[in-house]
This record gives sequence, C-alpha cells and structure tokens, in this order.
Amino acid sequence: MSDDTHPGDRIAKVIARAGICSRRDAEKLIAEGRVALNGQRVTSPALNVEADALITVDGKALPAAVPTKLWRYHKPAGLVTSHRDPEGRPTVFASLPRGMSRVISVGRLDINSEGLLLLTNDGEMARKLELPAQGWTRRYRVRLFGNVTQADLDRLAKGVTIDGVRYGPATAELERAKGPYAWAMVSLKEGKNREVKRVMESLGLKVARLIRVQFGPFHLGQLAEGAVEEIPAKIWREQLGIGRKKRDRQA
Repeated sequence: MSDDTHPGDRIAKVIARAGICSRRDAEKLIAEGRVALNGQRVTSPALNVEADALITVDGKALPAAVPTKLWRYHKPAGLVTSHRDPEGRPTVFASLPRGMSRVISVGRLDINSEGLLLLTNDGEMARKLELPAQGWTRRYRVRLFGNVTQADLDRLAKGVTIDGVRYGPATAELERAKGPYAWAMVSLKEGKNREVKRVMESLGLKVARLIRVQFGPFHLGQLAEGAVEEIPAKIWREQLGIGRKKRDRQA
C-alpha cells in the first residue's frame, strides 16, 4: 500500500495531526510495521488517506482529530524534554498538569536549560515551527563565567566554526558584568543543539545559566517557573499567519 495518487492527506501527516507523535516519528512507526489502514499493514508513508479512513497504531484507532492548540511552558532546569528517559530522569511531560491532553514540544531545551518551551497537540505544527527555515529568532538570557567584554561578544556576529560545525551569526549584548560573572542577551536563528554553550566556549567562556525568553513571536514574559498557559488560537493564528481551518470550525 504505497499509492500516493489518492485524494486526502499523507498518512503520516494524519497521524501527527491526531497529536500522538510528530510526522517524523509517524514515519518511523510505519517503517516498523505498526500502522494499519482498514486492517491492512501500511508499508510506506507515501500513502494518501481520506478523512473517514480507519487508521490504527499498534492495533488502536487514532483518536479523533481535535482543534490545534499551542501552549507556553516555563521549563525549570533539571527536566529532560522527552516523554521517556532511559536514565530515569524527570521529564517535562511528566511535570505537566494532570488531565492535560498529550502534547509534544516545539524543539527542545536541554536538561540544564530553562525558560520558554512551546507545546502543541499537533505533531505537524510542531515540525513546521521548529524548522530553521522558519527564520524565527530564539533569544536567551545567559549567565557567563569568565572575563568578557562587548568586543568579545561582537565576534559572534559573523558566525563561528567549531569542530567542523558552522554556527550562524548571533547577536550578543552584554547587560552587566561583575568580576568573573556577567549576564548577556543572546539572539540567534538556527538553534542547533547546545549552540549557545558551544559558541561561548569558543570565546573561553562558560555558560552558568541559560534561560530562553523568546521563541519567534512568543515570549516567556512573567510566566511562573513550571507554569503552562494556553495561547489563544486567535493570537497564534495571527502571529503565524494561519487561517482558521475548516475542521477546526466544525469541532
């Protein structure tokens, strides 16, 4: 079953839209033979399905599609951005309020990082928003250890290459410095894994604390640590330039 000429949406997209995983993870489920359409195992993600198709994952029918939702979450340090951690460390998703629908994160923050993490029940939306091609600015307040001047930070504006990995231009503004400690506001667009820490290390600095305060048009603001707050659909649709979907109007 790999015909992509039928009307409808790609099956991986439909699975992601149901909120159980991202589109990429849905493609993995298909490759592992865990997805069936009308009782027949699906072997390729290049398959279009109509709205009334019976799709099962591990023998369980997909939940009914619900309106897309987006939340702001103030991630504390010490939590892993994962649904399950093989080392048994506490996770972001286990810390969310009971009764909250299953969500996935838009990108990640590592275990020691804090601040704004966007959550959504729509896997396809999460994938779209976290792509570097979106061109969104990520902004972080960073506590640095080591003697630093604004001239040092200005060197990041041209981008740096570390161990063969190219990191794009970053804007870093020194807020205050006292002795070996300083606070800076760092803005970048790529958001590669551990990017802020690695570029600061290239300047001989150690990141003592990392707080994300902005992701694209969304800000951490005064959201309390550990708190989660739904962003009204009207606001995020305006910010993202997304019209109201027909299926959301019918929900």
